Amino acid sequence: MFNLLATIPRVLFSGFQSRRQLTLENLALRHQLVVLQRSVPRPKLTGADRFLWVLLLRCWSGWQRMLLIIEPRTVVAWHRAGFRCFWRWESRSSTGRPPLHRDLVCLIRRMWQANPTWGSRRIQAELAKLGIEVSDSTIRKYRPKSRRSPSPQTWKTFLQNHAQALIAVDFFAVPTATFRVLYVFLVLTHERRQVLHFNITEAPSALWTAQQMVEAFPYTIPPRYLLRDRDAISGADFTRRVQGLGLEQKLIAPRSPWQNPMVERVIGSIRRECLDHVIVLNARHLRHILSDYRAYYHEHRTHRSLDQDCPFSRPIEPPDKGNIIELPLLGGLHHRYTRQAA
Repeated sequence: MFNLLATIPRVLFSGFQSRRQLTLENLALRHQLVVLQRSVPRPKLTGADRFLWVLLLRCWSGWQRMLLIIEPRTVVAWHRAGFRCFWRWESRSSTGRPPLHRDLVCLIRRMWQANPTWGSRRIQAELAKLGIEVSDSTIRKYRPKSRRSPSPQTWKTFLQNHAQALIAVDFFAVPTATFRVLYVFLVLTHERRQVLHFNITEAPSALWTAQQMVEAFPYTIPPRYLLRDRDAISGADFTRRVQGLGLEQKLIAPRSPWQNPMVERVIGSIRRECLDHVIVLNARHLRHILSDYRAYYHEHRTHRSLDQDCPFSRPIEPPDKGNIIELPLLGGLHHRYTRQAA
């Protein structure tokens, strides 16, 4: 660049020289260029060199006659590249997605850190209950994407058509601190994902299981269909009691728990979001834990299958209701975000 600036005064000064001096100087320079071209296969040019030749292209009609070390089409290509760069800069867009407020970014990260089992959709639903509309892709910027198993497709139509008239039951085992095994019986309704009833025993039997079905519907008429697995514990006593309640049993295929997805999903949520993080001491302790989790599951936990709502519908709190506060639930394992007037 310095050599180019030093050349410009010499060019301006050459206008005061005689024609004979200009001819001799031109001859000397051309000879040196021929020698340079003969010794260097491809000279390296800087951006300033390219700019000079593009400038000569615009203001001098005889620029092609003076080219020795480069071809005219190269200069034309430089000019077109400069034109594209100019219009790229001229056409740059100043519009786009508005930046996310820093307080909202901090809130999303706080939700992510305080609730390690939540996914981006759970955070999106929680924010929607606070009157904050944020896209799922925006939330994924601040937490990793969680993988989830696809829903079974062969039973999808059946479950949708019979959600109001369908309940599901299942057992799951919980070890205690002294290595005893407790069995939890769960009754779930498909319509709003409500846990209608649960109970705990050390020795489940068909008679005990049948009694749990009666306790699940003490004052109401049960739905029409009961979805369950082929566990041997659901024997003759259980079948007679279920038929007496007016329930029609739908048995899943052997070794196919995916055909009873709703209750399996709830049991998985209970394990991942609660029991995997505590040590159960005894049946009384387990009953207390499950009672607290059922209250959280019904009143606070949002569900994608319920359009980001809770089994007991949770109202949306607009921004003008106050500042966002954080309420710990289940001993701080989960949190409820709500608005409170200042």
